[in-house]
Amino acid sequence: MTSNVPLNELGEFLRKRRSELSPRTVGLPEQGGPRRVAGLRREEVAQLASISTDYYTRLEQGRMQASAPVLDVLARVLHLDDDQRSYLFQLAGKPVGRTRNRGRQKVQPQLQRVLDDLTATPALVQGRRGDILAWNSLAAALVTDFSRLPEKHRNYPRIQFTDRAMRTLYADWETSAQISVAQLRMEAAKYPEDPRLIELVGELSLRDQQFAQWWGEHRVAGRTVGTKTLNHPVVGELVLDWDTLTANMDPDQHLTVWTAAPGSPTHDRLRILASWAAEQNMAASSPVG
Repeated sequence: MTSNVPLNELGEFLRKRRSELSPRTVGLPEQGGPRRVAGLRREEVAQLASISTDYYTRLEQGRMQASAPVLDVLARVLHLDDDQRSYLFQLAGKPVGRTRNRGRQKVQPQLQRVLDDLTATPALVQGRRGDILAWNSLAAALVTDFSRLPEKHRNYPRIQFTDRAMRTLYADWETSAQISVAQLRMEAAKYPEDPRLIELVGELSLRDQQFAQWWGEHRVAGRTVGTKTLNHPVVGELVLDWDTLTANMDPDQHLTVWTAAPGSPTHDRLRILASWAAEQNMAASSPVG
């Protein structure tokens, strides 16, 4: 059914919603002096939604129609509740269908058992967009304590670009970060209308100029194998081989493991790191008395 509501009412609704959000609300850093208007700027909404500022401006000015996928992304960017989202679609004369998002992934039980059995090897499970679905204690000791992050922020590319410690941990941070961007590009080709991926790309493009530059280069990469060098603050240099295994039950879940040759300095340091992590976990769980 086509709506008779004029497009300028849709634009007014968008303007009102963005005026109610602050950069901090959507995960953007507060920059610059006082703002001339309340809320997000048009260009910030556009970049978070991965659309051009001109396109978004035309929407607000009532000069063009928006597609259903764009409306769905804008609903996420503007933090609309279900009623507001339905209203947005009605104003645009679009069917109020649910998003094509495949829902939140949960780690496959078989992969979880593998993680639980790996006590001397760092390993984690990544899902779509590089979301971190599960990890073992040694992976947390190696990279970061993922449990301390809000669930929606447990995303490997996001951590690489927003956690400053990653730039010190990785001996060659730029190469590793570029690979993450290229892997995201591959995901975008597979799921071009994934609202959470579009939102992630928009956020990182705003927060990091290097991400925006590399995203624009359209390089792609799959999840395969490689070697990385880490400068760990506890055990020093680690030269690790990494490999990726794909779950048959859900091909969008990948188990990544970091290993080192037996007898190598890195292999010995991983054992030291495992002992250190066990001590930290024991201290954290001990009652204070």
